[in-house]
Amino acid sequence: MPRQVDHAERRRRIADAVSELADERGLEGVTLRDVAARAEVSMGAVQRCFRTKEEMLVFALGHIGERIGGRVRARLVRSPAQSAGTALGHAATEVALLREEHRAEARVWLAFVAQAAVSEVLAGTVQANYAALEESFARLIEEAGADAGRTAGAGTDTGGAAPLDPRREARALLALADGLTTHVLIGHLTPRAAQDVLHAHLARLLSQ
Repeated sequence: MPRQVDHAERRRRIADAVSELADERGLEGVTLRDVAARAEVSMGAVQRCFRTKEEMLVFALGHIGERIGGRVRARLVRSPAQSAGTALGHAATEVALLREEHRAEARVWLAFVAQAAVSEVLAGTVQANYAALEESFARLIEEAGADAGRTAGAGTDTGGAAPLDPRREARALLALADGLTTHVLIGHLTPRAAQDVLHAHLARLLSQ
């Protein structure tokens, strides 16, 4: 009998090949032929999975976004008893891609974001990824604010501080995480310095 082909697994292998080549050469150096060779499949197999190079790139970008989102979700699931503020810190750290093992992924993500500035289709995928992360951040910020309110109700003086706007703060945190990714990649900040900036921002945010 002919061997069954796992099309989902093949698409993931192709997406990983796209990421490896993009890290080495930039997106402009990614060709269907080189992707096929790196994924160890035929050109025909690549073309059966994706009708165009753009379709392949969109899938690869979504694959990267899902990996990042999956790590965020995993951090939250591993410690269900943690406070919303702690969970927010873990999530923001994952999104910022500051660890050495995520450096290649950070380079590829930013290459895709740059290309999305001139590709409406890629921009739509990036926007969807950001929207999902923004939703998660906003929920955690709202929960952290509620925790702070309960503490205040128990006797802590908040000084009449205005309540947080979870959506606005989520957007600011997401933008900060993205900016720190860039600053680390170009060598303007060390990963430790970027972590310090992120933690200081979170401390101020959660003390409001």
